[in-house]
Amino acid sequence: MLALAVSTAAALAWVGVLLLPSQPHRTRERLEPATESSEPPADLGDVTVLIPARDESAHIATTLTALARQGPRLRVLVIDDESTDGTAEICARLRASLAHASAAHEPAFALAIEVVRGAPLPAGWGGKLWALEQALARVATGFTLLLDADIELKPAMIPALLAKSRDTQAELVSVMARLNTRGIWERLLAPPFVFFFKLLYPFARVNARGTATAAAAGGCVLVATRVLKEIGGFAAIRDALIDDVSLAKRVKAARHGLWLGLSHGVVSRREYPNLAAFWRMVSRSAFTELDYSAARLLAVAVTMAVLFVGPIAAPLSSPTPGVLAASALALAAMSGAYLPIVRFYGLPWISSLTLPLAAVLFLAMTFGSAVNYWRGVRASWKSRAYAVSRE
Repeated sequence: MLALAVSTAAALAWVGVLLLPSQPHRTRERLEPATESSEPPADLGDVTVLIPARDESAHIATTLTALARQGPRLRVLVIDDESTDGTAEICARLRASLAHASAAHEPAFALAIEVVRGAPLPAGWGGKLWALEQALARVATGFTLLLDADIELKPAMIPALLAKSRDTQAELVSVMARLNTRGIWERLLAPPFVFFFKLLYPFARVNARGTATAAAAGGCVLVATRVLKEIGGFAAIRDALIDDVSLAKRVKAARHGLWLGLSHGVVSRREYPNLAAFWRMVSRSAFTELDYSAARLLAVAVTMAVLFVGPIAAPLSSPTPGVLAASALALAAMSGAYLPIVRFYGLPWISSLTLPLAAVLFLAMTFGSAVNYWRGVRASWKSRAYAVSRE
């Protein structure tokens, strides 16, 4: 009876996902840059890009070079957050080389790059948010683009973001970056990471006005500068570990519009070559998503066990016709829900069958995040650890 109950519950849940009006499993919320256009490049003089950079020498040149192909008069502020690997020096050298390329009529525009030397991190602030706050006072343009230092924008992506903001009247437009899927662990874990995010924050509900659902993808966020300053800047969310979602909640609570989608034109160049690297990325904020609640952690563990493990374990423990049929339906619906993300990443359809294994690993990462919290560390990233407040 238990096996039948578990397999039936899993089947109903996955069929329910497929039938939800918000269709969270689909990839219909898309924003791709124009590939060809006879129009002159869009003037980007009303956009300032803020790039927080802490030891990003491996990626910053790619990020800035891609920005130089977006359009004329774009301004970029790189906030050097106490880097020790020469990030600021790379920016200075690249500024000179990009100016030379523009003068030589190569396919690049002069890029106004300014490096802001970050001050030491004060108590109560997240590193990324402190870096952004220091640069915000220098922004005088209508739009601010928050861009991670490992993000490569394909040509015409910023004009596409501006057009989406105009067409949807959304004051905050963000795009979830296409993650690396070159390595075996990245192929196994990166697409599910996006899939789970979409289930937690259905993009259709995020984009709809009048709903409470709010989220953003922090790697690439275009926001109206007046709105950013209206909500109190980054000081309003200074200690948030999941800063993109916290920012989106503030913006939506102030009755401004959001738009969140996917794109092949926003690419993360950060690599996760092994399980440990991906584990560190997920576990730094997984327990935060649960508000550090042991009860929620237990509820998530039970839910994921039923949804992902149940359809496999139930028929092994009780191979009756009813259990076999319910489990087969659950697995088919699960794979069908995951398939759009698999296709978005250009992976073979058989990859849709790996979701249960990925789910077990993500659950383990969440437990690892909880253990770190109970040991006194909320999160750690790039030699910075954020202690648990005992107040």
